[in-house]
Amino acid sequence: MTGSFDNYVELSDAADNADYQAFLDDYSSHFKTPNREVLQGRVLTVSEKEVIVDIGRKIEGLVPASQFTLHDGKPNVAPNDMIEVMFDRSGNQVEGYILLSYEKAHQIHIWEDLERAATDGTPVQGRVLNRVKGGLAVDIGVIAFLPSSQIEMRPLHNLDSYIGREIDVRVLKLNKRRGNAVVSHRVLVEKEHVARKSESLAKLYEGAEVAGVVKNLTDYGAFVDLGGIDGLLHVSDLSYGNVVHPSSVIQVGDEIVVKVLKFDREKERISLGLKQMRPDPWLDIEARYPLQSRVAGRVVSVTDYGAFVELEPGVEGLIHISEMTWSRRMKHPAKIVKVGDEVEAIVLDIKPRDRRISLGIKQLEADPWTTVAERYSIGSVVEGRVRKLSEFGAFIEIEEGVDGLVHISDMSWTAHVKHPSEVVKKGQIVQSVILNIDAPSRRLSLGIKQLQPDAWETFFRTNQIGDVVRGRVTRAAAFGVFVELMPGVEGLCHRTEIIEAARNPGQRAPEADEPALPIGEDFNFKVIKLNEAQKRIGLSQRAATVDDEQHRLQDYKRQAAAASSRVGYAIRQLQWEEKDGEE
Repeated sequence: MTGSFDNYVELSDAADNADYQAFLDDYSSHFKTPNREVLQGRVLTVSEKEVIVDIGRKIEGLVPASQFTLHDGKPNVAPNDMIEVMFDRSGNQVEGYILLSYEKAHQIHIWEDLERAATDGTPVQGRVLNRVKGGLAVDIGVIAFLPSSQIEMRPLHNLDSYIGREIDVRVLKLNKRRGNAVVSHRVLVEKEHVARKSESLAKLYEGAEVAGVVKNLTDYGAFVDLGGIDGLLHVSDLSYGNVVHPSSVIQVGDEIVVKVLKFDREKERISLGLKQMRPDPWLDIEARYPLQSRVAGRVVSVTDYGAFVELEPGVEGLIHISEMTWSRRMKHPAKIVKVGDEVEAIVLDIKPRDRRISLGIKQLEADPWTTVAERYSIGSVVEGRVRKLSEFGAFIEIEEGVDGLVHISDMSWTAHVKHPSEVVKKGQIVQSVILNIDAPSRRLSLGIKQLQPDAWETFFRTNQIGDVVRGRVTRAAAFGVFVELMPGVEGLCHRTEIIEAARNPGQRAPEADEPALPIGEDFNFKVIKLNEAQKRIGLSQRAATVDDEQHRLQDYKRQAAAASSRVGYAIRQLQWEEKDGEE
């Protein structure tokens, strides 16, 4: 204190707190204020431990530095600053000074402001300190309780995210005597929400372009906050291209401008579109991608039936598996392309209404079928791999993209082939003969049996009508029997050309279903008909038998004549001998 207060020096020697309280009561009577305890003071000096304040009438007091916010280790006040203080009746006297309280003076104003805010319904700013049971502790000058149900309009699961945040709240309850308060952030949010919603609804109409914030994402779209009211942005309206999930286009928190597609004011339902903010790329698609033009794009997905290529944002074309290579061996598009590849392709077809573009990459190379007739000739021998077996034949790839069919009838001259697997196996390398070329229809006929001589051709070359051949009866028909003359060659012996004795050696009456000749038996037959073009041979067992009998008769006659000649010679010899004896 200054020298003007020598009559109060004895205060420093007061050892009893009661005497100090009595002194303050007597001393405070010198000050007349609206609130008898709050005083205006001017800061004299500031140190790391205390602030000395002149409270008038040349009276000085001391405020502990801990009651102020600190800056560089010192209280955040400066000399000549005006502050409010109170006599500190709860502490002990300080040597040479009256003990003052900055906190208590400040607290009185805080409660006054809070009571006024609670009455008027005005918001106050607070800082979330920590999480407590049932809600949050908020510093609004005093420690207030913010129930979890009063934080937001919707229930929250992560209260810790609010710790340290500055938020506005409304005072719901105050108890100055107990020193507690209850506040709400939700009522302010709801009030703001209603105001924003009314303002937004007034501006909404179908076709309007509005700004919003992506609120949350679902598998079928995104909800956008337009300012107090949400609109649905369906996944199909995100982009003109194929969108698997909204997250590939937008993220929560993104600020976007969308177009109002539909608006039901009564139900407050709003349908939004993002792709409608840009021109539809399919409107002039045919002009920008003419048929047979070469285009470039990026592979965005690969399926079992082909690959989708993005030509530009919102425009995708399909390369079907059949348009990837001239070869038919490819099993899956992934063998040719993968997601992310940059590829070139040829535009094959465009359907703007269906938003479809058909592309091809095999067309970038020459079609091998266009020159197949120039590079191969009928009758030439080719080699290839058996690519596929079917019931009627085997497909053989003689070069990349060129397959030929070996029909089951062209696999063997002699064997009766029931299935191609009896002759060839899938993946086997085989040789074959080109039988026919039909390039426009992309067909190539091949034969395997043609690699060997034709048994029919051999038979017709070595036999003629009238020859007697040996054959085995293989099967019977109502009109006769079929006879195998050599492997793969059969002739027909009509029933009328079979002698009865051969048909029924025992001279018994034949059964109705009995074959004309015993199956499996060998007989001689005479060739009576030959038709090389139709591969038909007519046989006669009767004629062969008659010829055989005639041959035997002729042999007998020749033998009898020879024998008669020999007897005559012997008789004449005896006669000559007898004549010689008589002489």
